Amino acid sequence: MSCPECFSGHKHTSDPQGREEKIHGLDTYIAEPKDGKDAKGIIIIIPDAFGWQFVNNRILADHYAAAGDFLVYLPDFMEGSAAPEWLLVYVESVADTSSLSAWLTKPYAIAMLLYGAGPFMVRNRFGISYPTVQTFFQKISENEGSKLPVGAAGFCWGGRHAIYLSHGEKSSSGKPLVNASFTGHPSNCSFPAELQPVKQPLSIALGDLDINLGPKQVKVIEDTFKTLENVDTEIIMYPGAGHGFCIRADPGREVIKQAEAAEKQAIDFFKKHFA
Repeated sequence: MSCPECFSGHKHTSDPQGREEKIHGLDTYIAEPKDGKDAKGIIIIIPDAFGWQFVNNRILADHYAAAGDFLVYLPDFMEGSAAPEWLLVYVESVADTSSLSAWLTKPYAIAMLLYGAGPFMVRNRFGISYPTVQTFFQKISENEGSKLPVGAAGFCWGGRHAIYLSHGEKSSSGKPLVNASFTGHPSNCSFPAELQPVKQPLSIALGDLDINLGPKQVKVIEDTFKTLENVDTEIIMYPGAGHGFCIRADPGREVIKQAEAAEKQAIDFFKKHFA
């Protein structure tokens, strides 16, 4: 079950530089390497609850393309049922305890949170969404990625999908669906069960204030990674960062530095395994 922090955070005001196109049946935001450079690989972003149109996710795609010379796809895996962006406002209201008026309006904010988040969680249950994600990766592996390495970058809602993709499934051509996966603060995961089948390189970024994955779960992740033979894995903890920091960090606060470091973590990990 998703928590309020899955729908909280800061919305950026920058303008994305990519373009939109339908790829293998899904509306997709595309970011490409600058100055016509050849792509060193394909990164497919599996986004947070706010989906492919959320500006923060598109800006991240632009950053990956520019910094790593990657071709980046951000598909509409939710097929039009992403969480509404106005939830950011109501989650902030739910957390506000600064005044009497804030307390008086809290029941309404909670009702709006349930109204907006409920349909998203029902329509995008893992059992429904993963086949869509899986099929897209299969088609990319057999077509655009037939001669390029492919990576999955999943955040919050998309994190669990990225972990499953690292289980080593192959396309019809015999190529793994992903050469490497990265996930920032994944949600709704079951550890260690979903980590034990990992066969492809996997990198995880977590904040030490993440209420979804506390110290006990982090220890389980670390211990499970130690049991995986011949698989490159890592988990990096970011002090002072909470759930959602990789995508929705406020540029005006210190946590933006942690978000930038996690972005570099992902890019470096993909470069290493795309070499």
